[in-house]
Amino acid sequence: MTDQTEPTADPTAVRVALWRALHMLVDVPPHVLDDEVGLRLADPGGDWRARPDMDPRETRLMRASIVARARFVEDLVVERAAEGVGQYVLLGAGLDSFAQRRPQVAAGLTVFEIDRPGPLTWKRRRLAETGYGVPPWLRLVPVDFETQSWWERLGQAGFEPDRPAVVASTGVTMYLTREAVEAMLRQAAALAPGSTLATTFMPTLERVEPEERPLRRAMEEAARSSGTPFISFFVPEELVALALRAGFGRARHVPAAELSERYFAGRADGLRPSSGEELLVATV
Repeated sequence: MTDQTEPTADPTAVRVALWRALHMLVDVPPHVLDDEVGLRLADPGGDWRARPDMDPRETRLMRASIVARARFVEDLVVERAAEGVGQYVLLGAGLDSFAQRRPQVAAGLTVFEIDRPGPLTWKRRRLAETGYGVPPWLRLVPVDFETQSWWERLGQAGFEPDRPAVVASTGVTMYLTREAVEAMLRQAAALAPGSTLATTFMPTLERVEPEERPLRRAMEEAARSSGTPFISFFVPEELVALALRAGFGRARHVPAAELSERYFAGRADGLRPSSGEELLVATV
């Protein structure tokens, strides 16, 4: 008897896409990221803003973090592309819409979106249904992370290991064991010279701003209750050291304060990203 379960989107990926759209709808301009593509793909129904996890006040910090990390990564990709880097890999791509929103840049790259087979099959279908399609320079790479090597599947999809790339992994490391994070760092550090890894991580609780700690605890409890607990947290200096030990030539911590200064300075509404998620950028 075959499994007839219809492929569906990952609920976390949908939530992220809706927060990106919510930023455009409830936050005053200038918007850090203009993204309604994910909302169109998700097609959540007309009452999606009534969802408990879409409350504009309760989601301010998380919403700002989501758009800040996406903008930072995209700015990095544009910068590296101008320097001649021709490959962009998204680990755990979800409903990322860079390829649809920035086709002028993306068409000059080979973009590899890696995700689990079910959600990626669903996304491919939705791209067709909404008219975006999958152009030749966009490769959707399904990986069963429990039984397959994402690195091997990437090579099978046409990735050229002797050419530099940008690899982005956002909203993933907290679900991985420390050993898995270290393995990801070693794999990325083996890329061609000129390659860059950008990954988000959750700092340990004492590194989170005191007023944000109740929210952080609530997020951890919600993740546990949903069966996808947060596993790994890092002291930023420790993660930088791990990246250098893995083989990167340079690595730096990008704190939430830097994102705030870069993308939210001078806002009258006080919108800023949470200190509960920050970035590591490492270069081969």
